[in-house]
Amino acid sequence: MRESQTNLAGDLLLQLGQPGDSPLHERVKRALRTAIRDGRIEVGTALPPSRQLAGDLGCSRWAVTEAYSQLIAEGYLEAQTGSATRVRWTNALDAGSGRRAPRQAPEARFDLGPGLPDLRAFPRRRWAEAVRAQVTTTAFTEFGYPPPGGHLRLRRTLVAYLGRSRGVVAPPEDVMVCTSVTDGVRRVCHALRTDGITAVGCEEPGWTRLREVIRAAGLDPVPVRTDGGGLRVDELAGHAGLRAVLTSPAHQFPLGSVLAPERRAALLRWARQVDGVVLEDDYDAEFRYDRRPVAALQGMDPSRVVLFKSLSKILSPALGIGWLVAPPRWTRYLHRSDQTATQPPTLDQLAFAELLESGAYDRHLRACRKRYRNRRDALVQALADQLPGAPVSGIAAGLHLILRLPPTVDTAAVVTAAAARSLRIAGLTAYHATEDHADHGLVLGYGNLADGAVREAVRHLRGAIEECGGLMPRGLGGGPATPVSAAPVSAAPAGQDAPTPRADGR
Repeated sequence: MRESQTNLAGDLLLQLGQPGDSPLHERVKRALRTAIRDGRIEVGTALPPSRQLAGDLGCSRWAVTEAYSQLIAEGYLEAQTGSATRVRWTNALDAGSGRRAPRQAPEARFDLGPGLPDLRAFPRRRWAEAVRAQVTTTAFTEFGYPPPGGHLRLRRTLVAYLGRSRGVVAPPEDVMVCTSVTDGVRRVCHALRTDGITAVGCEEPGWTRLREVIRAAGLDPVPVRTDGGGLRVDELAGHAGLRAVLTSPAHQFPLGSVLAPERRAALLRWARQVDGVVLEDDYDAEFRYDRRPVAALQGMDPSRVVLFKSLSKILSPALGIGWLVAPPRWTRYLHRSDQTATQPPTLDQLAFAELLESGAYDRHLRACRKRYRNRRDALVQALADQLPGAPVSGIAAGLHLILRLPPTVDTAAVVTAAAARSLRIAGLTAYHATEDHADHGLVLGYGNLADGAVREAVRHLRGAIEECGGLMPRGLGGGPATPVSAAPVSAAPAGQDAPTPRADGR
């Protein structure tokens, strides 16, 4: 083989260099890394199987698998059980490198996508003051590596806060600080594997990223349907051997339902019967507009529930602070494995503890709750004016709502048309693992939408829907009315959900 020549392996153009430069697996690794950095292999691209790439390069399979393993460890690639090895590196190169960074999508002018709080409302001054206070008062001994499980001060403060706000029952040693809900779920999934658990039930529809995390941990995500009462607990018995389930009982994502009281009890009974565990994603329970939020499921049975939460929906995902509360059965393993896990910086942990202890965090929550309720009301009214034939649901809590569209409208095409208008939205089908019971509609987030842009954003949304053949009756803007095939449902009063027609007739 002429290793100094350019080799075409599948769709990858690799320069391996001279044989005497270094071992072959090192040259394969460097060639792949260079192709990724230069943008010739884009993020998400599936690399050829190691056997195929080795055949194309005329080398041993070991050299390719070794190169893949090293690039996975460096963060350039990711491997998922039962799936291809894919490129995960997305960061831009240093500005002084002179090389072009991977092209990124332009930022949308109107953000109606779910998943973000109001980034304009981040409490910059309070956070800066809290960090400054920790820098000047924290003992020098605290500037080493963060302690496993998180700083004890923050864990104690979290126990007090979660007890009064969410009804959580746990000692500080059962609290673990992590970087996000995703990080927490990943850690727990590895613990579940050590206990022989091979699958996790996941709400259908549900948050796609967590299904991916479960699969990457070597577990099988099993879809379990949801409806107006939350997770269909009765369907768990139909999955033999299932001993774990991931659910968002306080505010199901994306449908917005609350787990019915009888189902909460039934879910815990199921967990006891199968010697299982419930993974509770409590992602935005604080933002309830019709009544006080329901307490966390964890407080009903701390021995069977792992609670996950983070600052992503309240302050900002950029802080990288989350936490989980687990039964002692699982925390013993989690603390052992945490010796090598990534922790939020100690100063940030202490700054967050300061916000909790001073009451600044609660004041921020109260201000956000009022802001989001007013913004939700404005969005619901704008949708009623501009798209009066489209049912709206899931408005009683959280930072998003569901807009139903006629089944004749291609929601994926609407998402694309909206992006062309600098409007970020999400299709409901994107959160389904299968198409068997897929709902038809859009998920519209209003957390990061500017108050003054609500009506203009809805006008752009209407234009995207019309472009895709989903003409709606004109609202206040006048013009001819075109009937829609979905039955009209008027917008519900603030704090109440409008009825939601279901494709399965329930």
